[in-house]
Amino acid sequence: MEGRFKIIFLVAVLFLTSLPVIGILKGTDRPPSSPNDSKISESFMPDRGYGTQHENVDLASLEEMVEVPAGEFILGSNEGGFNEKPAHVETLESYWIDKYEVTNHQYQQFIDATGHRQPGPPSRYARKFEALRGPSQPVTYVSWPDAQTFCQWKGKRLPTEKEWEKAVRGSDGRTWPWGDGLEGFPANFDGERDGFEVTAPVGSFPKDQSVYGVFDGAGNLMEWVADWYVEDLYKPGRTAFLDDETPPSTYKTMRGGGYTSQGIDLRITNRSFMVPDFRDETIGFRCASSESPQKTDEMLTTSSMENYRKSK
Repeated sequence: MEGRFKIIFLVAVLFLTSLPVIGILKGTDRPPSSPNDSKISESFMPDRGYGTQHENVDLASLEEMVEVPAGEFILGSNEGGFNEKPAHVETLESYWIDKYEVTNHQYQQFIDATGHRQPGPPSRYARKFEALRGPSQPVTYVSWPDAQTFCQWKGKRLPTEKEWEKAVRGSDGRTWPWGDGLEGFPANFDGERDGFEVTAPVGSFPKDQSVYGVFDGAGNLMEWVADWYVEDLYKPGRTAFLDDETPPSTYKTMRGGGYTSQGIDLRITNRSFMVPDFRDETIGFRCASSESPQKTDEMLTTSSMENYRKSK
């Protein structure tokens, strides 16, 4: 009887230990295909009405830039993480920055004009991609090189970390664009409780506007900036790195909160980082320029005419 029990026990053990091997040999099932998968790859911006119920910004105004005046401002925070310390005074020359995050409408114009690749996730894993595609919602699933190329096409560039923080924070060291209090949902963050399942059309939250008129710095999407990520950048003697030929790390910096951000990630002094080629539904961007929009347009027109003449 005892011998029979040992045999039964041994068979049971062998069966249980073989299950992982059976699973490996069998392989895993692919996720079920979404009926919209092919449609996502066929067209970047189908007319499905997403975001139209809250469209409050005229598409013609999406190109607006605001001027950030020259002068001192407080950079960093002593209340934040290690990479935000110490808070200190910096000085910048005047510059211009996009009033809104770059939208699907604008990015589609770029694609149509240049043939640049479509923004998109690994196809079938983008469960919310359709809901992110309204014309005045900010474009998502763009890498750092995608963002930089778009800005260059516009005759602009990505803002530096310092430019982004001053434009969104102002000069007085506040924690959020509207001040220091965090009550209710003044920006699009923390999931669906603010009324938006994913991103909101740009400019949907009046309180999420800086003293210079820059919208959606605290919410909607995290944003690529020009800098390579340096953890102790704010320590005396450290230098920002914008040159691709001498990167100090493998990461590019992102600033601002996104529609899924919570807790300390909501502070506009928070510094995030990611590999440049990464694309995600929580990351977007806006552009900046050292010149006024009028001069940028003139330079862009001149450049286009020169290219036209060379093609003849």
